[in-house]
Amino acid sequence: MAAKADEELELPLFFLERQLIKAYVAGAGYDFHTLVNRNDEEARRLLAAASRDASAKLSEIEARMHYVRCLHGDPA
Repeated sequence: MAAKADEELELPLFFLERQLIKAYVAGAGYDFHTLVNRNDEEARRLLAAASRDASAKLSEIEARMHYVRCLHGDPA
């Protein structure tokens, strides 16, 4: 049961991660698609920072989901 729940969350989390990265990049004043197509150090640095930020936020979301599941009696 837990594996199925994880699979169901995987795709929405991918889209959420992409949106978080795009928001970070936009907040820095850049366009995501333009940065992805660039091959310079600044673009790589900014995309890496955006990825780290998105990862931290997704970890927080997943931890909260786990907490809510535990509150409802589902330890998965």
